[in-house]
Amino acid sequence: MSQDVLSFEEALERFEPVLGFEVHVELNTRTKMFDAAPNTFGDEPNTNITPVSLGLPGVLPVVNGKAVESAIKLGLALNCSIAQRCHFARKNYFYPDTPKNFQTSQFDEPIAYEGYLDLELEDGTEFRVEIERAHMEEDAGKLTHMGGDAGRIQNAQYSLVDYNRAGVPLIEIVTKPIVGAGERAPELARAYVAAIREIVRNLGISDARMERGNVRCDANVSLMPKGATQFGTRSETKNVNSLRAVERTVRYEIQRHAAVLAAGEKVTQETRFWHEDTRSTTAGRPKSDADDYRYFPEPDLVPVVTTAEWIEEIRATLPEPPAERRKRLKADWGYSDEEFRDVVNAGVLDEIERTIAAGATAATARKWWMGEIARLAKQREVEIAELPVTAEHVVELDALIADGKINDKLAKKVLGFVVAGEGTPGEIVEARGLGVVSDDGALSAAVDDAMAQMPDVVEKIKGGKVQAVGALIGPVMKATRGQADAGRVRQIILEKLGVQG
Repeated sequence: MSQDVLSFEEALERFEPVLGFEVHVELNTRTKMFDAAPNTFGDEPNTNITPVSLGLPGVLPVVNGKAVESAIKLGLALNCSIAQRCHFARKNYFYPDTPKNFQTSQFDEPIAYEGYLDLELEDGTEFRVEIERAHMEEDAGKLTHMGGDAGRIQNAQYSLVDYNRAGVPLIEIVTKPIVGAGERAPELARAYVAAIREIVRNLGISDARMERGNVRCDANVSLMPKGATQFGTRSETKNVNSLRAVERTVRYEIQRHAAVLAAGEKVTQETRFWHEDTRSTTAGRPKSDADDYRYFPEPDLVPVVTTAEWIEEIRATLPEPPAERRKRLKADWGYSDEEFRDVVNAGVLDEIERTIAAGATAATARKWWMGEIARLAKQREVEIAELPVTAEHVVELDALIADGKINDKLAKKVLGFVVAGEGTPGEIVEARGLGVVSDDGALSAAVDDAMAQMPDVVEKIKGGKVQAVGALIGPVMKATRGQADAGRVRQIILEKLGVQG
């Protein structure tokens, strides 16, 4: 099979993409889905397990009530109907990270079904994604492949398995096929996953840290010729765990499918894996259909039964929906449509809100998060929110500027050191001696040197061209490593030359 790709533009000229997403959300409950093992991240491998986690003979699972409540909350937030009665099923497959050789999930009776999510793309265009279902299940363990390339299973010498994650509560959200996105399909993919992440954070049911796998997307892509009505064969790129990667995965798979079809070959229905280093996917295993999993009702768990009263009680506890929250914040902060859209698209709405709550003005918060912090994130090729910068750091930085201890140029340097993990802004200024030079003696000497080197500029200023002062300020700033107060330097120059500014 050809592994070439067509250009994105040519692919879209010939084919219509069809998308589908299965987003897995790890819940932040105290314990796992069906047993009392701790649900915590980062502990020593294979320590957060019980006999139930491992499916040992004679054990019996018990449903986590908090996880059920979280599933109902998410279903309501996705405009779904909530099942009055649903049950769990065994999804049978054999893989080393599944200790029971089956996953306890839901099949024909999900907890939530028939919903939708309205998205706003970067230019304000609205797009509705239909939700087929949101069902409860348990996570698998984690495999670490050793001796291969970049942790991949290909060419690995052996694999290690950690069952700490086995049994962690999951909600899987499955969309209906998405048609009509066209060239905006990659952007839509990113916007959809970003919206799910925002919703679960807002509900407080997940930490939603994609780099930890709290939110993972299986991205399904197929193509059909322009004008056709029958969907093509799909691929499913598994466990994509960043917004950027989701967007790039969909774009790449559209181009790869197009090349296969253009060559007269058939697309294989299979799982695939995204590799950020090569910005490409590789084949996993042939994709199973539902029949291949041999679903059957879980005999050790009773059905989950809800009541209208319980659902309404839960609905009453839901926080302000993200869309309504955005409208309120935009009005409160006084941002223009474009400014606010940029903030949302950058994924820093929460960071700016926290920064304002910590004492910064709306303008200051936007300036730093959308300016230097965004630049540092782009430089490191990470999401802005992944940088180790907090609202308190930004407020402290702004206070240092307001107190005249640093200037904007120094503040940018300080931010770089914050990102590098050297401490708080105040600690960094102190440790690195980055405070503004306020000693008039030192500034006066630097001004004298600058005037001695540029006598022609001095004469221009004396002749009334006060704007030429800037040519002298530059060398003074360079001599003081950017730590001089430019306003004070200007004042000293004019005083020395006896000129009114």
